[in-house]
Amino acid sequence: MIEPVVSREVPVAPPPPYLAALNEGQRRAVEAIDGPVLVLAGAGTGKTRVLTTRLAHILATRRACPAELLAVTFTNKAAREMRERLEAMIGRAADGLWLGTFHAIAARILRRHAEAVGLKSSFTILDSDDQIRLLKQILAAENIDERRWPARALLAVIERWKDRGLPPAKVPPGESEGLAEGRVIEIYRHYQERLATVNAVDFGDLLLHNLTLFTEHPDILAEYHRRFRYLLVDEYQDTNVAQYLWLRLLAQARRNLCCVGDDDQSIYSWRGAEIGNILRFETDFPGARIIRLEQNYRSTARILGTAAGMIAHNSGRLGKTLWTDAGEGDKLIVRGLWDADEEARWVGDEIEALQRRGHPLREIAILMRAGFQTREFEERFIALALPYRVIGGPRFYERQEIRDALAYLRLVAQPADDLAFERILNTPRRGIGGATLQQLHAVAREQRLPLVEAARELIRGDRLRPASRNALAGFIAALDRWRAEAGRVGHTDLVQVVLDESGYTAMWQADRSPDAAGRLENLKELVVAMAEFENLAGFLEHVSLVMDNAADTAGDMVNLMTLHSAKGLEFDTVFLPGWEDGLFPSQRALDEGGLAALEEERRLAYVGLTRARRRGYVSFAANRRIHGQWQSAVRSRFVDELPPEHIEFVAEPGLDVRNSGFAVGGWPGASEPKPMAAGRSWAERRIPLVTASAPAPRRGIEVRRVGGFAVGDRVFHQKFGYGDVLAVDDNKLAIRFEHAGDKNVLDAYVEHA
Repeated sequence: MIEPVVSREVPVAPPPPYLAALNEGQRRAVEAIDGPVLVLAGAGTGKTRVLTTRLAHILATRRACPAELLAVTFTNKAAREMRERLEAMIGRAADGLWLGTFHAIAARILRRHAEAVGLKSSFTILDSDDQIRLLKQILAAENIDERRWPARALLAVIERWKDRGLPPAKVPPGESEGLAEGRVIEIYRHYQERLATVNAVDFGDLLLHNLTLFTEHPDILAEYHRRFRYLLVDEYQDTNVAQYLWLRLLAQARRNLCCVGDDDQSIYSWRGAEIGNILRFETDFPGARIIRLEQNYRSTARILGTAAGMIAHNSGRLGKTLWTDAGEGDKLIVRGLWDADEEARWVGDEIEALQRRGHPLREIAILMRAGFQTREFEERFIALALPYRVIGGPRFYERQEIRDALAYLRLVAQPADDLAFERILNTPRRGIGGATLQQLHAVAREQRLPLVEAARELIRGDRLRPASRNALAGFIAALDRWRAEAGRVGHTDLVQVVLDESGYTAMWQADRSPDAAGRLENLKELVVAMAEFENLAGFLEHVSLVMDNAADTAGDMVNLMTLHSAKGLEFDTVFLPGWEDGLFPSQRALDEGGLAALEEERRLAYVGLTRARRRGYVSFAANRRIHGQWQSAVRSRFVDELPPEHIEFVAEPGLDVRNSGFAVGGWPGASEPKPMAAGRSWAERRIPLVTASAPAPRRGIEVRRVGGFAVGDRVFHQKFGYGDVLAVDDNKLAIRFEHAGDKNVLDAYVEHA
């Protein structure tokens, strides 16, 4: 007798624990193992979990062993975090896994094959100081004036070429025009030859030499094709051209490349990042799958809706819609204020109110477009005894350029200040070297004199070489002249005279490194800070007290940082001050990059908004003192792009913003804030304010405004085209035109662009 077949249900095995914790989008990203995959991970959607779980899944399914996996990050911190999470997930050490930064992995490969590019495996990786020292030697040998073409500026040009994967032989000839007498490519070639001679590389060379290995030695590339079964890349939107070429070469055989990134958070073009890498992914890797992570675990629905509405104005994006289960939350507060000081006071009051309700200060961040903005908040927080820390950079009065300027002022006020004397004796360079300084110290010890008086003794004798004696005499004469000037002019005028005549301002103006413009902005902000004090002595005493308060940076403190420094961080409450056109979006960025720069500035605003978990504040001022003059401000076009249904739009009492921009009416006026109409077009937001003019500076850092033109103004000339004002002398303007070069013209022949 045949037994009937009994149907039995086979129990379905539960998913592995590491998959059970994922949402639907995350799980699809983890399980899409083979072929090219782009994971568009929106802000706060758990991309690190996806990356580590994907690695664990590949290992658990035995598709590869650790030594066959390559995972690339941008920071050592991210690499450490990923390794720790992976090992906790798989319960053992991930020995053999190739996990690290682009540069760390490239260095590892280069050391194994150094001979193929003319190096030894023991090569040295130079830091920036060594790079500049080497480049200065080359400039001297080539008779290039280093004062006119600073080594730091030329190094920045060379580094950008390396970011694009261009050795000297591949740099387009036209890109060297106007740089170092047209010889910058030749200098680049000599620099590379010198590096090879001393068996050294810089950071850009690590990837550049890897590209040479892979393109000129097919056997080496084939070795890594066999080795790496799967490649994973974090923060793909931040890759530069060299990194993109490197990844593409490694992935071209198996095509198992998974890139995780967010096109809406690409904010580093100024250091070589190319957003086109992520936007072209489907074209570069035909058949690629695009998986969007859209469930946000960080922010409320209001914050996400605000950020999404604004970033939707960008055309260069792949698009996604973030959502959350965290609830609707509070509306974003958008506040219009009278000036920057009022803005700082308002932020301080709001923080104190939050603190009284038990809000930890460490969960509050103030995110600014420019570093110089921190000064007003630092001053206010010190007055309130509100503890704070500056992340990603020094506090305002601790910055190099501010310390240098203060050293000049201290020496003018107190001639016996030897520490200040030493700091600025050869800053900028005057040909006063270490040997001269040693002799100064010897005379000072022998005769018990301050260094200034020791310098006078040396000038009168013949112990110094003529060149050193003349340089020292010129410096002492300048100090005497500035002290005499201090008795005749105000302290804000004095600092401009000192920094101008000393050559300090010109030093930073000639510096073409990316941070030079920010240093000049900080010097301008220093002049603004000094204007709040009656005299130089009072200001210097204030700075001493500020520095004394800056000792402790641990504990529960408000976080101050630039928007670029905030990438990857999150806070319960975020303040976003200074949303005014020209400041944010940055006018300099728009002038240099046009529409592409505007879209990157908008992405930067998006990054700022999405740092907030529970509440956000945006503020802008109707007046801001820029370069020492009160100027009317125009609220940022980004403000008008914020969806009105997600924001609460208010203004200071007396600032009526219901019609066109601000109108001065009864200031300080009404006791209740008036609602501000959102959504007005950018052209309608001009602010017709009567400005309170500060005394016009005479020269130097602060802009001198004559006949309506000022240093930094964008102008147009019928013959020469567009340009930027470099200097103002009565009705004569020195202008750097885009195509005609530097010209001196009368102000009657140009107009504001």
